[in-house]
Amino acid sequence: MRNYQTILNNGETLPIIGMGTYSGENDRETTETAIRTAIKMGYRHFDTAKIYGSEVAVGNALRRAIHDGLVEREDIHVTSKLWSSDHHDPVTALQQTLQRLGMEYIDMYLVHWPVALKPWVDYPIPAEEDFEELDMENTWSGMERCLEMGLCRSIGISNFSSTKIQHILDFACVTPVVNQVEMHPMWRQRKLRSICREYGIHVSAYSPLGGPGNAWGTTTVVDHPIIQSIAQKHDATPAQVALSWGLCQGSSVIVKSFNMRRMKENMGSLHLKLDEWDLIDINKIEERKIMRGEWLSNHTTSPYRTIQELWDDEI
Repeated sequence: MRNYQTILNNGETLPIIGMGTYSGENDRETTETAIRTAIKMGYRHFDTAKIYGSEVAVGNALRRAIHDGLVEREDIHVTSKLWSSDHHDPVTALQQTLQRLGMEYIDMYLVHWPVALKPWVDYPIPAEEDFEELDMENTWSGMERCLEMGLCRSIGISNFSSTKIQHILDFACVTPVVNQVEMHPMWRQRKLRSICREYGIHVSAYSPLGGPGNAWGTTTVVDHPIIQSIAQKHDATPAQVALSWGLCQGSSVIVKSFNMRRMKENMGSLHLKLDEWDLIDINKIEERKIMRGEWLSNHTTSPYRTIQELWDDEI
């Protein structure tokens, strides 16, 4: 997999295809089996988070795979995230993540969202009264302490808009290595990618297929006639075309499937080379924020509108 890595701004490497481990069912055995299968297929980047509830399963699967000689620890990249109720103490939050994973360190720790929630909020969709004022300078200082203590090898951000990136760079001693955001052929993140490129921040795309199977997801990306036409032209699948497009932008992609066939299909995108005309055609697709942005905007309660403000900030 060494040919399928990118170098981050701190010299660390990141596999350009990662396996997301969020699951609504959150079945530990299913997750562990899928991760073991993924390792055998060549996956080396595993993405989790406290709020996903999958850290224990990820840790179990990876430790067993290392013990069984399927992979070496130094060849595995583990990403987890600081949940929004832990902004006051990233160090303790990461130490607890490491306990759940059963690991001495993780490779990358991200600020999950640029919002703060009250300390007891351990659910993904907050109520209006759950929010509190965010002191991002204090949060990032805690993230930098995690790095200094050797609890992680890289620190970064997730769901940060261009404006919020500019803000964090005003006081950061360590530039984020990654900004993980929703990105796919129907939400191409031009402005955000430009800002990240300017500061050497790698863009990692979650929901690179539009999030089908999630409450807020859709099959609009893989069902789009242009994507399907390009897939037919290359004897590939629409999912492979969408993933290859993301890789062509210099981004990494985080794919989420526990289905063996789809897992193998997603890895096949590494071998699909889109040509110039393919990319021109994809750029003709009308952009739509079709995952969280659109889903949240279709709900009228205050908590959803609060989160929606993040997506209206020229992300």
